[in-house]
Amino acid sequence: MSNERTKASEEQIAYANILNKGMWFGLALLIITFIIYISGALPSYVPIENLSKTPPGSTVPYWSMRAHDFNQALNIPTGWGWTALAGKGDYLNFVGIAMLAGLTILCYLVILPILIRKKDTPYVIIAIAEIAVLALAASGILKTGGH
Repeated sequence: MSNERTKASEEQIAYANILNKGMWFGLALLIITFIIYISGALPSYVPIENLSKTPPGSTVPYWSMRAHDFNQALNIPTGWGWTALAGKGDYLNFVGIAMLAGLTILCYLVILPILIRKKDTPYVIIAIAEIAVLALAASGILKTGGH
């Protein structure tokens, strides 16, 4: 057995630090927004007592519906349309989810200058490609999938 430890690179440390801080911030945000939701401090777009009701023309209650059917029945916007509802208690928690989802892009943006300074061209290209792919996927421009 060797006592020698593998040292993390500068970019690995930077990535991990941002990821760690972002994860804790996102977790706190999720907890706070959930407390706001359950406290009723903000009105909900869909009142919680309505979730067990069956809408007209349906055989299942709202909470048993497929996401697509639920969104249609309640005229809920899809994609980034949720941002218009961020002031509602039941959609406020999406802010924390979106922040956590975008954390990887932020991590890559933080390490990119380090990789450029080190003239690590293959990793610069990979980091730029990761940022571009993740930003394009998050943008909703491609309109793929079921959402």
